Amino acid sequence: MHEDTFLVRATTQWLVRPTDFPTIRRRCRTCPSTEYRTQGRFRVNANHKLLDVWLLALCARCGETVKLTVLERVHVRSIEPTMLTRFHDNDPALAAQLLADSDVVRRNDVRLDWADAWTLDMDPVELPKADILDVGVHFAQRIPLRLTTLIATGLEVSRAEVTKRVAAGQISSSDRELTGRCAQDFSFVVR
Repeated sequence: MHEDTFLVRATTQWLVRPTDFPTIRRRCRTCPSTEYRTQGRFRVNANHKLLDVWLLALCARCGETVKLTVLERVHVRSIEPTMLTRFHDNDPALAAQLLADSDVVRRNDVRLDWADAWTLDMDPVELPKADILDVGVHFAQRIPLRLTTLIATGLEVSRAEVTKRVAAGQISSSDRELTGRCAQDFSFVVR
């Protein structure tokens, strides 16, 4: 008999979801800060039949407002009425969706810092009773996270411990390498 037949295998699902808007990294023009926060408020400006839409963010240090371009010189009829209503209503879900859009981030030359703006929801599993743990990770929204940070949070160990276990083959994935950042669903195994 193989010794694998006596190993207890457990399966769990992790959900990475946002808890707040990410910090927007961009240099402030009036102070040395590089940190902006948004409350999900939009500014819509009409020039005849053309619209500009910006997402507003405030410098965390001096309060200077920056306008992140969402739409620029777009004909009013080309915007769905429900979308225009969401801009006027300062819809936080729409703001989160636009911050997750890589085109908006690139157009405004900003970086998003998700360090304190996400949480990990996990199915309960008694780790000491499981010899092998299969973990499926799902991202509710595109949140690029360092994989060692994500796994360390879920397993309640340090990032150094995760790195050591990955190098020893105790944590592995057939989907991808467990290094760098990731914002897509993946799975891994803990032995």
